[in-house]
Amino acid sequence: MTTPLRVASVNTNGVRAAFRKGMGEWLDGRGIDILAMQEVRAATEDLERLLGPEWNILHDAATAKGRAGVAIASRGTASIHRVSLGADDFDSAGRWLEADYAVGGQIVTVVSTYVHSGEVDTPKQEEKYKFLDAMEVRLPELAAHSNLALVVGDLNVGHRELDIKNWKGNRKNAGFLPRERAYFDRFLGPLGEDVTGIDGSTGPGLGWVDIGRRDAGEVEGPYTWWSQRGKAFDTDTGWRLDYQLATAALAETATGYTIDRADAYDTRWSDHAPVVVDYAI
Repeated sequence: MTTPLRVASVNTNGVRAAFRKGMGEWLDGRGIDILAMQEVRAATEDLERLLGPEWNILHDAATAKGRAGVAIASRGTASIHRVSLGADDFDSAGRWLEADYAVGGQIVTVVSTYVHSGEVDTPKQEEKYKFLDAMEVRLPELAAHSNLALVVGDLNVGHRELDIKNWKGNRKNAGFLPRERAYFDRFLGPLGEDVTGIDGSTGPGLGWVDIGRRDAGEVEGPYTWWSQRGKAFDTDTGWRLDYQLATAALAETATGYTIDRADAYDTRWSDHAPVVVDYAI
């Protein structure tokens, strides 16, 4: 006997604006059990008002008001949650939120995360590398904490050439730098085996599973983010930046991976599309 669990993740690009444009209608008809959000850019009171009393809400706001912000809303109550990532002097506020949920007699750990976008040769890029370093340390700890663990969100890295339509033109840009991509080589590499990253670096594989790539196979995309500029959405010139990364045990239960891409540019309520996966716990 299994318990169904539907998990959705989306960068809302400002949750108040997203609800004004139709996010609420999408959510009402989607049967979501756990909703992870990034770039909330709002107060907890705003989330409570928008989502309503049927949702239990965890929220970690960014240090700078009106920036970043991650949240997890659920139909059930989390037994415990954590917000720190990395060393005590590293500011991860608004970018990393962990919660444990009792599902089918087991603990499922869900993380909503918003990785820095970065900018080449600036302090912003160094902050991104610090965050990815901290993730590389935390992922094995999460797997040890619960073999049913899930890291979802806007990870702001296209792991492979398949994940970006215009990958040739972005090889020197943040989001597709070899060093960034190498972290994902290790995150998703065979557990415990030595992995050589796209940048030539080496390190142990952590054994996590990219549900989206596993489901889609060796095809371009499918993408989850499109620039608001020009005709990027209409021509499907996108990036796959939004992920659901699962431990191997949880990945075995995953079905029904879906990207809820809007039907048309003018019906979008974010520049990102929600990523929805069903799990049978």
